[in-house]
Amino acid sequence: MASRDLEQLMWAEACEMLDRAERLHRQFFRPGRRARTPVWEPPVDIYQADHGFWLVVAMPGATSESIHVSVEDADLVIRAERRLPAAAHRGAVHRLEIPHGRFERRVPLPPGDYRLGERQWVDGCLHLAIEFA
Repeated sequence: MASRDLEQLMWAEACEMLDRAERLHRQFFRPGRRARTPVWEPPVDIYQADHGFWLVVAMPGATSESIHVSVEDADLVIRAERRLPAAAHRGAVHRLEIPHGRFERRVPLPPGDYRLGERQWVDGCLHLAIEFA
């Protein structure tokens, strides 16, 4: 392979990696609006039912025990932390795309009285019911 072709290949790969990093940043690493320290926000799906809402929050690598859910003011607040796996501390990291560290997600709730309902941990996602009180 000619030296010039190799340079072009490397440049194209570098640009592709930057594009991917920007997409991930927009998707996962949005700073929390009210947090004291920077956090990432996990993606959430919200469904409405007759009894309230059902949320699915993707939190890869977080443990169900580390999750704290509360209602603060008019927001549902989900907090937890995803720690890096032990392997990341023993060797060189070649790619790090899954966000880690402390995270928080605030979901504004419509006016009303709510209570936290059923909570399940399924395949790295929190399934949470928010019921009308």
